[in-house]
Amino acid sequence: MGESENAEARVITETGLEARIARIVEPAIVGLGYRLVRVKLSALNGMTLQIMAERPDGTMSVDDCEVLSRALSPALDVEDPIDHEYNLEVSSPGIDRPLVRLGDFDRWSGHRAKIELVRPIDGRKRFRGTLAGRDGDVVRLTLEASAKGGEPEVVSLPVNEIDEARLVLTDALIRETLRKEKRKAREHNLAGA
Repeated sequence: MGESENAEARVITETGLEARIARIVEPAIVGLGYRLVRVKLSALNGMTLQIMAERPDGTMSVDDCEVLSRALSPALDVEDPIDHEYNLEVSSPGIDRPLVRLGDFDRWSGHRAKIELVRPIDGRKRFRGTLAGRDGDVVRLTLEASAKGGEPEVVSLPVNEIDEARLVLTDALIRETLRKEKRKAREHNLAGA
């Protein structure tokens, strides 16, 4: 994967304090050769700041998380965006990853996803189905056939209306992820030999 994939902007981003934190940490993340996936604050263990990142090829090791954690702590201390104590957690996107870049919807086409919109379209905000790629800034999702036995419906969801999108954990997704990880490990071993 080339430089352009590392620079591919996120189109589904945070708001409020999480957006401010993303603006603080993203330059450091990119400067170290990673991509920001998501920033999320939660009430877990008092307060937890989760920063999800990955390498441009989609991998992220425990060592990578440690590198980013050590690099981001000082930047967060200087900017001090959170007015009380919190735990910093740097993690990989995981198998059921959030989809935040246009390329994610193409890359994971054929896999199941959950998509929630900012505002309802035809009275509906939540969709679940199989990613069917995209047309420009519109994501296509094939919904399951209804219980009444109808044909599967393909919906077109504008990216700028998506609040959250993530893959759904399935056996096929696990198999593909394991296959990709084995291929990356082989490539890494060949390159190191």
